[in-house]
Amino acid sequence: MSQHTLLIIDDEPHIRKFLGISLRAAGYKVLEAEDAARGLGAAVSSRPDLIILDLGLPDLDGSEVLKGIREWSAIPVIVLSVRSDENEKVKLLDLGANDYVTKPFGLQEFLARIRNLIRTGSAGSDHEINYDDGQLSVNFSSREVRVLGVDISLTKKEFALLSLLIKHADKTLTYPQVLREVWGPSHVEDTHYLRIAFSKLRSKLGEEAHAPRYLITESGVGIRFKTAP
Repeated sequence: MSQHTLLIIDDEPHIRKFLGISLRAAGYKVLEAEDAARGLGAAVSSRPDLIILDLGLPDLDGSEVLKGIREWSAIPVIVLSVRSDENEKVKLLDLGANDYVTKPFGLQEFLARIRNLIRTGSAGSDHEINYDDGQLSVNFSSREVRVLGVDISLTKKEFALLSLLIKHADKTLTYPQVLREVWGPSHVEDTHYLRIAFSKLRSKLGEEAHAPRYLITESGVGIRFKTAP
C-alpha cells in the first residue's frame, strides 16, 4: 500500500513539530509550510492526500487558502483553529473544509479523523488518476507524462501548471489565477514566471506556438487546455 502524503500549513513551529512527529510515527509522509504562499505552492506541486490547515496564517487568512484550494481540487482539508465559534465552523465547512478541529485536540481522535477522510477521499478520486487521449497521457498520482508513449520529464512547476490546466480543461484561466495557484498569492504579478514555464511546457509537449494542440493562449486574458482536436 502506498504511503499517504499529508501537508501541514501552520505558522506555529511547535504545532508543526508535534504533528510532524506524530504523523510520521503513524506511517505518513509529511510536508510542512509555515505560511499561505508556501502552503498553496506545496498543495499544487506535491498533490498531498490530505491538508491540515491553520486559519491564523501570517500572510493570508486560512479561509482564503481554502478558497484557493477549492478552485482546483477536492483534496480533503482539516481546518485547525483556536476559534471555537459555531458560525466560524459553519462558514469554513460551507467553503469546502471536510472537518474542523479546535486547538487543543486529542491526537488519537485527530488520527482517526485523518484516516476517515483519506478513505473517503481515495474512494472518490478515481476520476483524477489520469488523463489519456491516445496522444498525451498524464498520471496525476505518479506524476508521469507521456507523449505518443515517450516519457516527458517536467519540473514540479511545469507539472503543476499542466495539471491545473487539465483539471480545468477547455476553461480559460486568467494569468493571476494561474500564478496564484502554481506560484502562490505573492506572485500574482510575476507573469514572466508563467511565460517561461508555459513556453517550456509547450516545447516539451512538442507543440508549436503558432499551431498549438493543447496549450492555448487567449491574448490578454489567460491560458487554457484544449481537449477537442
